[in-house]
Amino acid sequence: MRIALFIPCYINQFYPNVGIATYELLSKLGLEIDVPLDQTCCGQPIANSGFESKAADTYHHFVHQFKSCDYVVAPSASCVYHVRKHYDIIPQTDEVQHIRKNTIDLTEFLIDVLKKDDFNTWFPHTVSIHQSCHGLRGLRMAQSSERNLPPFSKWEDLLNKVKGIQLVKTTIADECCGFGGTFAINEEALSVKMGKDKILDSLHTHAEYITSGDMSCLMHLDGIIRRNKYPIKVIHIAEILNTQL
Repeated sequence: MRIALFIPCYINQFYPNVGIATYELLSKLGLEIDVPLDQTCCGQPIANSGFESKAADTYHHFVHQFKSCDYVVAPSASCVYHVRKHYDIIPQTDEVQHIRKNTIDLTEFLIDVLKKDDFNTWFPHTVSIHQSCHGLRGLRMAQSSERNLPPFSKWEDLLNKVKGIQLVKTTIADECCGFGGTFAINEEALSVKMGKDKILDSLHTHAEYITSGDMSCLMHLDGIIRRNKYPIKVIHIAEILNTQL
């Protein structure tokens, strides 16, 4: 099984520790990981700005970089969702269809492909989970409250295997954090208000950390936390799972 690691552009630029944690985690699980050095962006920022047709070249480049891999693993449900759902604007060659089908979020890969059920990981902290919109409603990695179906959460399933961790429930667990890519720019005040609501909801549980599988959401929350000096931190799920593994 040939595994390639896709590092989203914002992680590469601002949170390289998340990319490193993802690589180390997968390597410690005994996998050989390919990291194409010419990879760039999945094209989501261009498309979200209303220029999806201009993102086609980026889509083709992504496919070219990863076409020979069995799975493309990314620590970002948002980017994974974009590849799966929005690469339909380019010709659907066998290579494109293969990439769309087999680009997978890190949490999905660990649970659904590797079926990993034992993490020798120690993280003795109180943690709340932010369920990103693309992960929750796009990739169906957890059950959203509007669906009258039994609850589940792949994020919780993974984190419950971490020794010492205490997961706490928030009251608005499946609401948006307010980031939404360009939404945070075009609707700044509303975006910040939504982010503050999410942070205060976690603070009420006495959580020390907010975790998520989407660093873009955590980046938004982290900015609000720092500006307001809230006593809480953000951490990507890959960083928790990579702790003392």
